[in-house]
Amino acid sequence: MALDPKFTAALALHRFGFGPVPGAIAAIADDPRGALLAELERPGAGQVAAGNLPNSAQAARAFAEYRAERLAQRKLLQRAKQQAPAGSGDTSAATKPEGDAQAPGASATNNGQNRPPELPALLVQNEAQVRLEAALSAQIGFVERLVWFWSNHFCVSTDVSLSMAGAYEREAIRPHVLGRFIDMLTAAESHPAMLIYLSNAQSMGPNSVAGINNNRGLNENLARETLELHTLGVRSGYSQADVTSFAKVLTGWTLISTLVPAHGGEPVFFKRFHEPGEQVVLDRHYLDTGFEQGRAVLADLAAHPATARHIARKLAVHFVADEPPQSLVDKLAERFIVSDGDLKEVAKALIVADESWTPHRTKLKRPFDWHVGALRLAGARGVIARFMNGQALLGEPMWRPPAPNGFPEHEAAWIDGLAQRVDVANSFAGRVAERVDPVALLDEGLGPLASAETRNTVARAGDRVQALTLLLMAPEFLRR
Repeated sequence: MALDPKFTAALALHRFGFGPVPGAIAAIADDPRGALLAELERPGAGQVAAGNLPNSAQAARAFAEYRAERLAQRKLLQRAKQQAPAGSGDTSAATKPEGDAQAPGASATNNGQNRPPELPALLVQNEAQVRLEAALSAQIGFVERLVWFWSNHFCVSTDVSLSMAGAYEREAIRPHVLGRFIDMLTAAESHPAMLIYLSNAQSMGPNSVAGINNNRGLNENLARETLELHTLGVRSGYSQADVTSFAKVLTGWTLISTLVPAHGGEPVFFKRFHEPGEQVVLDRHYLDTGFEQGRAVLADLAAHPATARHIARKLAVHFVADEPPQSLVDKLAERFIVSDGDLKEVAKALIVADESWTPHRTKLKRPFDWHVGALRLAGARGVIARFMNGQALLGEPMWRPPAPNGFPEHEAAWIDGLAQRVDVANSFAGRVAERVDPVALLDEGLGPLASAETRNTVARAGDRVQALTLLLMAPEFLRR
């Protein structure tokens, strides 16, 4: 039996986008699949207007200067304290400078008066504002969802790469989100944010010039996570020897010190860090060609059938179900292989596959998607510091995954956080309920997806705040 076109449209907006804005269900009801495919062909898809934002190297240099200045201030205050005459008064307030980095997203106050965030928080907030605006302004948001998927797949963290995390997404992920996987893979693994996050910046071949002179050796983090998380996946046949050899290949992939005025923070290949000689990875021999040795290994990893299967399953899990149909995974993997890792073609295969359109909506939205969906439905723009604080409360702080495997996808990781969603939904409803009609928003946001029980629950709410909270916490709004 054919589904109601509006049901399919609402399904498309929740499963593949960020949820409807008013009028969106009706706008794409004639051809929901066609609307998703058309978004892939939109000029500039996946890109953002960020001409006012620094690139990763500029941000890193600014952050390095900030830390140096703060250190100097602390030392001057300490000298003043030491030189002050005995009994000259309490100087404790003057000698308690703040930490180097204000927590990203936190609102700073001074004796109750608001003040602008300092540089570390500002770098993250400005990048987050651009990311949030792209999600809020999208008609559907399929391409933006792909950006977020790949940014989580190749994740870095502000806990380690604070100044670069947002720029990393713009530089390594967005340009390739509808391009070839090998290009995104190379851009991500060689980006300074990733080299810092996975500790490759200081990795030295034990027989390299720097390794011998400094009595230092390998760090295998980047090699291991590239194999396990970014390409082949676990239990795909690689060995510890492959990890070690690959780590030797990646020695020399580093960045210029952020203290260098003109080019600090930029990626560079330092030959004196690089382990000399041929290396064997997955039974393939790679001659010592410096930086190109690493690119050659990445190219072979990108073309490996295990990578296709790993990526295919992750996409299916992210968009469709925690346990997706194997037939869908097979279709995506085949398209990945046949298209030589063309990510636009893989995205098209996801939309075309009938298995992607099951009407059973079992996938719990991650906090980010749910939070953005609430803003979109109510027509709210969001104050970025408040949004980021909400994300931290919900357990998915902006660009701060708990581990290199990114934020988890499965329901078990998020179901216990629904109580926090109630708090966020109620706070949000209290700010916007006076200017929206929750009953009308139910039709705009869920349409045919809404059950009779949900409709009755929202209609019978005591007031608009309660009604909107109940709508945002309805099972139909929480799931894809």
